[in-house]
Amino acid sequence: MISELDTGERLITERLDHVRSVSLGFWIGAGSRDEPDAKAGATHFIEHLLFKGTRSYSAQEIAEIFDEMGGELNAATSRESTVVYARVPDRHLERALDVMADMVFAPKFVDVDAEREVVLEEIAMVEDTPQDLVHDLLAEAVFGSHALGRPVIGRAGVISSVTRRTLSAYHRQTYRAGNVVVAAAGNLEHDHLLPLLERAAHQRVEPPQAGASVRKPLVKPPAPGLRFQRKDTEQYHVCVGATGISRSDRRRFAASVLDAILGGSASSRLFQEIREKRGMAYAVYTFAGQYSDTGQIGVYIGTREENLDPCLAIVGEQIADVAAGNVSDAELERAKENLKGRIVLSMESTSSRMSRLGKALITDTELLSLDRVIAEIDAVEASGVAELAGVLLAPEQLSAAGIGPSEERFLAAVERVHPGLPTQAAA
Repeated sequence: MISELDTGERLITERLDHVRSVSLGFWIGAGSRDEPDAKAGATHFIEHLLFKGTRSYSAQEIAEIFDEMGGELNAATSRESTVVYARVPDRHLERALDVMADMVFAPKFVDVDAEREVVLEEIAMVEDTPQDLVHDLLAEAVFGSHALGRPVIGRAGVISSVTRRTLSAYHRQTYRAGNVVVAAAGNLEHDHLLPLLERAAHQRVEPPQAGASVRKPLVKPPAPGLRFQRKDTEQYHVCVGATGISRSDRRRFAASVLDAILGGSASSRLFQEIREKRGMAYAVYTFAGQYSDTGQIGVYIGTREENLDPCLAIVGEQIADVAAGNVSDAELERAKENLKGRIVLSMESTSSRMSRLGKALITDTELLSLDRVIAEIDAVEASGVAELAGVLLAPEQLSAAGIGPSEERFLAAVERVHPGLPTQAAA
C-alpha cells in the first residue's frame, strides 16, 4: 500500500503474515551526485551525524534502545539516495519508528568534530584498501569531473573543513518532506503505521520544505579516461568499465543477463577462464550500477604483475566474443535461471523487500511484480545481450583505472582492451 502524508512524505508497505519481524527504512532522495563540489561528502557525513543524537535521544540511548529490542540499525549513502534502515521484532515497530523518525527529522548535529575524525578514518581506510579504492578511480575515469565521478564517502579536504552550520543547512535543504519515503515490509498494518508516521513528521524541528529535490541530469558523458595510483602493492587492482544504462531503460534486464554471463557468477566466463582454468586471479568479477539518467558497467581483477597482461587480454576476448553473438542457448538459460533464483531467494528477506519498495518509490521507478520481473528476464534473447555488449563495452567506450607499483606496466596491459585510449593516466 502507498499513502502520502499531508506534509509530503510517502509511506509504502508490504504485509507478510508469515514473519514476526519488520524491516523499516527512511529513504531520502539525496546522494553524493547532488552535492556541489564545495560540499562533496556532506551527504555521507550527515548520515553519520544522524546517529549522534536527536531532539529526544542521545547517541547512547539510540544504541541502547535498538540493543534492547534485539534489532539492527544502520544507514547507507549512495550516489542518488540515503537510507536509514532497521530490522526489529514486530512488537517493537512503534518504538523503532519513533527513534528513527527523530534521527531523520530532528538530528541535533552534536559531536561534529569527533565524528569528523571518524569519517576521515573511514576515508583513510578506503585509501588503504586498493580493491575498494580502484572502484572510485574508475568512476572518475568514466565520469570525469561530473559529480558521479566523485567518491560517495567524500574527500578529506572538504570533510576537514565543513562546518556544523553548513551541514545543518544542507540537511534542511535535502531532507525535505517530498524527498522522503518510508518503506516497511513484514508483520505490520499499513493503517496502524500511517498515523504514527504522521505524528512523527509533524514534530520536525524545522517546517518541511515542499516538493522533491530536482536533480541536474548528465547530458553527455565525457570521453573515456584513465586513472592510476601508484602503490607498492603485491597485486595490481584494475577496473575496466564504461557508462551503462539508466534504471528505467528496458534493456536493464538484458544488462543483468550480460553481467551474469561475463562475470557475475561462479560459472561466468571471466571467473572460469581467469580463475578456475588458469589460476591467474583470486578475485575477478563484473559489476553494474544504474542511476536515474545513466549507469556504469565494469570488470574488476586483482592479479600479480606477470598475470596482468594476459588477464586483460582475456577480458577483451570474452567481451568481443559475446558481442559477436557467440552465446549458447545453455549459457543464456543458465544466466537467466541464476538471476531468477537470486531474486526469488531475496524475496524471502524482509530487508530485501523493504529495499525494493523504498528504492522504487524514492527513484520514481516502476515497481514491478515478481512475476513481471521473471517474465522480463525470460524474454531476454541472446541477440539482445550481444547487441548490448557491443554498444556498452565496445573497446572505444572503455575507461580504465588501476592501482599498483608501475604505471607503465598498467598502461601496457590496458592496450589489450582499449588500444586507442590516451596513454597518460591522471591520478
